[in-house]
Amino acid sequence: MSTPTRVYIARLAGVAVFDPNGDQVGRVRDAVARLRATKRPPEVVGLVAEMPMRRRIFLSINRITSIDADAVVLGSGTLNLRRFEKRPNELLVLQELLDRRVQLDPGGQPGAVVDVAMECARGGEWSLTRVAVREQTGRLTRRGHLHQVEWDRVRGLSGIADNRGTANLLAVLEDMRPADLANALQDLPDARRNEVAAALDDERLADVLSELPEHDQVEILAALDRERAADVLEEMDPDDAADLLNELPPPEQDVLLDLMEPDEADPVRQLLKYTPGTAGSVMTSEPVILPPDATVAEALARIREPQLSPAVAAQVFVTRAPQNTPTGRYLGMVHFQALLREPPADLLGKVVVNDIDPLRPTTPLPEITRRMATYDLVAMPVIDRNSRLVGAVTVDDVLDHSLPRDWRDRDALTAPGATDAALDGADG
Repeated sequence: MSTPTRVYIARLAGVAVFDPNGDQVGRVRDAVARLRATKRPPEVVGLVAEMPMRRRIFLSINRITSIDADAVVLGSGTLNLRRFEKRPNELLVLQELLDRRVQLDPGGQPGAVVDVAMECARGGEWSLTRVAVREQTGRLTRRGHLHQVEWDRVRGLSGIADNRGTANLLAVLEDMRPADLANALQDLPDARRNEVAAALDDERLADVLSELPEHDQVEILAALDRERAADVLEEMDPDDAADLLNELPPPEQDVLLDLMEPDEADPVRQLLKYTPGTAGSVMTSEPVILPPDATVAEALARIREPQLSPAVAAQVFVTRAPQNTPTGRYLGMVHFQALLREPPADLLGKVVVNDIDPLRPTTPLPEITRRMATYDLVAMPVIDRNSRLVGAVTVDDVLDHSLPRDWRDRDALTAPGATDAALDGADG
């Protein structure tokens, strides 16, 4: 194996995994160690890699030919695609050891684990040999010394962890996309998941909640105090916040909505009034809306705003004043490709199109899907009986509500088409 003899595992998190041909097959998410009956340090038996479609698989350490800070390279292109499941005598190093409260021998100095090193012996066996521990000083303004010590000099690495912090685990997870972070949270025990979620800032937590199954969303929100829960709901898109609140009892909905800022709560209240399975219930109430006297340049600047999703930014809806939903009279829409073809100084009123009938709030989801597919649209306007724009249904809204309710639940995903007969290696 062409690799350093000592590797700190937290530095591997997110590193790309490649097959022998140089094709990326996933990213490292953790390391799996097997506990021993003796006092010897745990043996590292493999890595957990995340594949497309949020599937986590086990990579045996014996199948890995190279490990470094930039890449993990496999010795075979054949993978065991069965979903990883931890066995009773195993531990996930990053998930279970980072931030764990421990004591250093001799003297019993308290500290927290910030990283764990695995080391390869001459026989090719990898073990957890060293632990990076930061002392606890008890002073908020001073960081404790960082110690790198042998595994057997640290007490508290086994057994059930006491209450612990989240800083080091969050540092490992911080560069993940919201969907990948949501997937990582599903792997954590409930209590640990709630701790990590609560430590995220409001905007980050809002993004992650939108990517979680409904039951996980509800449990995380319930673990927050109500003021914090309302702050997080304010950061969510109104349609996502409405979907989450729909999972709560009406009295709890009312309490959280009352705690939200009125201008944030009002669009959510409006969305909650619509019948499930209709355009009104799945639409976003905050599409890109501009008046007809806005210029093409202004429209292009608006859709470049980074917080807009690709589906929302794909078109501009043109209405009379006011531009907040419900707007003035709906005039039409302009796709971003049309904007790119027009002179920047031209007015939107000159390029707007209205040759496709808008949806009504009561339009059922199957009809929305059929019409979007017929006209190859990524979004459609929704207008009320007075021709005012009240929102827009985007293709991601349609997908979210057309897929099974548990599609975000990783445990409910079906296996890829590969058969077990074509798989090799030990299952983690």
